[in-house]
Amino acid sequence: MQSAKPSAIVKPTLETRYHIDYSWFERSGEDLRTYLLSHLSPDQRERLSQTTETREVDYIDPETGEVSKLDELQLAIRSASLDPDFINPHTAVVDSIFRVFLANGNKPVNSQQISEYIGRPASLVLKTLSGGRVYKGIRPTTN
Repeated sequence: MQSAKPSAIVKPTLETRYHIDYSWFERSGEDLRTYLLSHLSPDQRERLSQTTETREVDYIDPETGEVSKLDELQLAIRSASLDPDFINPHTAVVDSIFRVFLANGNKPVNSQQISEYIGRPASLVLKTLSGGRVYKGIRPTTN
């Protein structure tokens, strides 16, 4: 009699770290640019939705001094994420979680850390992210 093989699926915990898997948008057929624009103020959204041209600018990270190239949409998101109201109690849970990753440069964080950013229980964050559905490309990290 053979022993059962262990499951390759690991159930996420409060310590499981998540990030945005941007390749998910390509596979899902959802338009990443449209979704990113939805996280901007109406003025920024209007201005950026009028152009299809992608211009890059040098961005200097204020914390590290590192210089990187950002397009106008990425720069607008950086700017929007500095607004104290970017993540607020009136924003949908999935959108709030997504905004955490926009604000932190997509650095992996766990449900407890996300909870601190969005002001909602870590158990709700975990339940949302560990279900069978992947929301907006937010997936567990592989390391």
